[in-house]
Amino acid sequence: MAKKIKAVAIVSFLLTVLCSVLYYYKEWEVALTFAITFGTIAYHFIMRLVVGFVLNLIMHNHADYNSFWFRVRKKEFHIYNRLKVKKWKGFMPTYDMSLFDNKIHTWDEIAQAMCQAELVHEVIVVLSFLPIFAAIPFGAWAVFVITSILSAFFDMMFVIMQRYNRSRVVKLLNKR
Repeated sequence: MAKKIKAVAIVSFLLTVLCSVLYYYKEWEVALTFAITFGTIAYHFIMRLVVGFVLNLIMHNHADYNSFWFRVRKKEFHIYNRLKVKKWKGFMPTYDMSLFDNKIHTWDEIAQAMCQAELVHEVIVVLSFLPIFAAIPFGAWAVFVITSILSAFFDMMFVIMQRYNRSRVVKLLNKR
């Protein structure tokens, strides 16, 4: 998954540059549309990579999963049950599966990595709304707002999945 995300980031960035150059020199309106489209895609993918990289530099997969921020509340389980989160398991991609492998890491280490992954996605949710400011010079507010909302919604699914799974891991740890 990591290779695919990096490839999309690089390709969309290069296509943004190419379309921007075509628009600048040839003044093709369609090139500007493509430059904005590929630029938005590049932003979302590059931003995800940068957020993950920076938080990994800061946290190194160490977090207190019992802290207030990471503690899962009982009310959340009602939401998770209504959303049928348990059935999402086989459909959610993982950037680096080895971080959650119990053959490599202890359950304590996995719970900490889950906290970092949750935090990465929470930061991404907030940063997903920055492209809306691109509507100031380019217009097309609806496009920027819709893509930002969809991007934030996508990452909220990962936040929910991390919180749901971590609560199960912490329960397992507390039994030991």
